[in-house]
Amino acid sequence: MPESRPPEYIFPERLKKARELRGLGQPDVAKRSGIQASAISHFETGNRKPSFDNLRRLAQALDVTTDFLMGRTDDIGGTATADRLYRNIQQLKTGDREFIEDWIKSKTDHARQRKPDK
Repeated sequence: MPESRPPEYIFPERLKKARELRGLGQPDVAKRSGIQASAISHFETGNRKPSFDNLRRLAQALDVTTDFLMGRTDDIGGTATADRLYRNIQQLKTGDREFIEDWIKSKTDHARQRKPDK
């Protein structure tokens, strides 16, 4: 269930969580987003709030949605990439689309088998 706290409390935590999940440091996010590393630091501490444009750039750099960063959804699962992939796959012929879907399923099944049981 999405967070019920105001976005100004959620955003700093979500930004840091997404950055760490992607294995990136603040300088990496700065380079990917075109935003200064000091600004990334201020966003993560809650000292500054990003503009809409910076929010979009951060989401794109971290491959998450703005909704995740703002606490409107808890799904961090690379939704931004999935949206791009879906748009591209829809342009393929049916046979090619089915091939890609089968390939993705086999890759996810393989990855699931490699994960250690908790």
